[in-house]
Amino acid sequence: MDVKDGIAYVTLRRPGKLNSLTLSVLDDLVATAHKIRRDRTIRAVILAGEDHNFTAGLDFGSALKTPAGIARAFAPRPWRGTNTFQEACWAFRRLPVPVIAAVEGFCFGGGVQLVAAADYRFTTADAQWSVLEAKWGLIPDMSGIFSLKQLLPIDTAKRLTMTGEVFDGTRAVELGLASEVAEDPAEAARALAEEVATRSPDSVAYAKRIIDETWTAGPRRTFFMERARQARLLVAKNTKIAQKAAAKARGAVVDARFKPREVR
Repeated sequence: MDVKDGIAYVTLRRPGKLNSLTLSVLDDLVATAHKIRRDRTIRAVILAGEDHNFTAGLDFGSALKTPAGIARAFAPRPWRGTNTFQEACWAFRRLPVPVIAAVEGFCFGGGVQLVAAADYRFTTADAQWSVLEAKWGLIPDMSGIFSLKQLLPIDTAKRLTMTGEVFDGTRAVELGLASEVAEDPAEAARALAEEVATRSPDSVAYAKRIIDETWTAGPRRTFFMERARQARLLVAKNTKIAQKAAAKARGAVVDARFKPREVR
């Protein structure tokens, strides 16, 4: 992970292996997400892969060499309800900052599950996507089922999960699995992260949290959460900073100096 101007760049780096995921890479993803959560100065996260590929998914050859490692990674954490495979993706979903994925080349299997846990997904038109677990006689088990059901209609989720069909980035956007086609996903992700970073980190954190928490909730709970989160923001230091900056702006660009995020 590299951090620059408050943006954390998390890059998968196994270019000789199409950035495929090993057990150690999954451990690194978990540790990185937890580190980001503790750093209240980080404003956004960009997920990408090295050498113009996101990831070809789990490196089964590497994983199968260590049965004990698979057993350890498969065991759930009772206090979180996830195992290592699931936490490698879900830990990014829980972050109180926006997570933006930049997809080029291959995005297969675990890669789809990782980007599905992001808040926004840029892809090149010719990127290759697949819920590839079906090829190996398996199902998505890295929190992917939960993420897919929030992004896709049930029939589409079943089709992709049952067939493992390969489709391009343009089709991924049409299906709702990706957010937007971009000629340069990394640059598009950076521009969005920088735009979000001009806003109060606390309002951004609560916006993400309340939408995630209430997206399938009824109106009564949603209204309660709106009131509860807004009450916290009304007395937050960063809210006052944002309001002062907005009052000064009057159409001009004002660089608000926000304090570290209060929301954890």
